[in-house]
Amino acid sequence: MREQNYAFKTIEQTSDVELYKNKGSKFYAYAFPIQKETDVKKHIEKLKEKHRSAGHFCYAYRLRPSASHYRVSDDGEPNNSAGMPILGQLQAKDLTNTLVVVVRYFGGIKLGVGGLIMAYKTAANKF
Repeated sequence: MREQNYAFKTIEQTSDVELYKNKGSKFYAYAFPIQKETDVKKHIEKLKEKHRSAGHFCYAYRLRPSASHYRVSDDGEPNNSAGMPILGQLQAKDLTNTLVVVVRYFGGIKLGVGGLIMAYKTAANKF
């Protein structure tokens, strides 16, 4: 069996935090290069220490050169309103071995599913 050679795009270093605001809610987006699933938990735990009063830590990641392994989390937001829009940004940029986490501080005004989708998509697009 021959080994496959894959070319793929990823990020070289952790991104600076990017802030997006919508109706009082604040969304902080972070992007991390990762090599394995255990990297994901480590990065999220660090963000939870940094953002102790945040309500949601939504994320998406893609692994492997073929980007065949991925996972999303809405972390309590309505189904498919956070993780999938974040994953969509990774797919649009054709990135793999990359984790994007968007941390949300609730601002007191509900955004609705459509508003959440747009907010998470916009925040994840900033890296």
